[in-house]
Amino acid sequence: MEQETSLDEIKKVVNKITEKRDVRNLVFIGCGASYSELFAAYYYVKQNAETFKTDLIQANEFNYAAPAYFGEHSVAVVASLGGTTKESIEAVGNAKKRGAFVLTLTYKPDSPLTKNADFVLQHKFFESYATKASKQKVLLTFAVELLHHVENTKNYDAMIQGLSVVDTIANQAADGADEDAEKFAQSYKDEPHIFTLASGANQGVAYSTGNFIFMEMQWIKGTVLDSAELFHGPFELAVKDAPFLLFMNDGRTRHLDSRALEFLQRFDTKYTVIDAKDYWLDSQIDGSVVDYFDPMVLTAVMRKFAEHLADARNHPLSKRRYMWKLENY
Repeated sequence: MEQETSLDEIKKVVNKITEKRDVRNLVFIGCGASYSELFAAYYYVKQNAETFKTDLIQANEFNYAAPAYFGEHSVAVVASLGGTTKESIEAVGNAKKRGAFVLTLTYKPDSPLTKNADFVLQHKFFESYATKASKQKVLLTFAVELLHHVENTKNYDAMIQGLSVVDTIANQAADGADEDAEKFAQSYKDEPHIFTLASGANQGVAYSTGNFIFMEMQWIKGTVLDSAELFHGPFELAVKDAPFLLFMNDGRTRHLDSRALEFLQRFDTKYTVIDAKDYWLDSQIDGSVVDYFDPMVLTAVMRKFAEHLADARNHPLSKRRYMWKLENY
């Protein structure tokens, strides 16, 4: 049975870290889909920390160009789904050499990624649609707990409450998404290129959708855009029937997504909206923190969209041209 590191376990490791170290920054490290799934926790810390610093770094970028501040005052979380990504394994070693406290995040606690870690965080993946975002949930839990320990964050109780209910919301959202997912699949199945838009905490979901669901899993060209950046160059390609997928935020940056949507409508693009507000998160999670939970719910819904798209295109999500087939690249 799949396991997920509990809040109590995370509390214990945070106490252990802060008792022994003067922690000044939290750095998230990963590759590919794991890199995108680090974004929500990184965004939470970036938005809520007053003096505590955070960073999100691609693993091989870290291996060759680690920032000067990174060292004994750093906590690093290195993520890899199966724990075998060579660049991430190397990043664990490099982070340890620089004196950081290193946690790894994987669903395989005995994988190569974990061998030199100070602590192993474990997430689920295959159990349900909600567990497609388990990596995000465990990481966000750790980020919330560590930041609260260091800075006594005011939204701590609301965040913990949200973490307790988000899986139920995500599964319910995915369960009700089949009709919309099938419409999307039939409308976009022959598109060679899809533009994906998002803002705020949802930028990681957009990155994952464009780079991994579209490009890696479906061999569709995917362009990922910040909704606010649409108006600073990319909107020149928002023409009649141009294919767009927009993730709508249910929090502070919703205006950015709404402005983008109005533009897509104005010029008759072919657009699909996956709106976090449709899934009633704010009926169960405090509105002041609801946008930090959007990514987990939208990840679950997008997985349903991806499955329908794969079926419509007769292109399984597991099909690859290079990944797992080439040893040297």
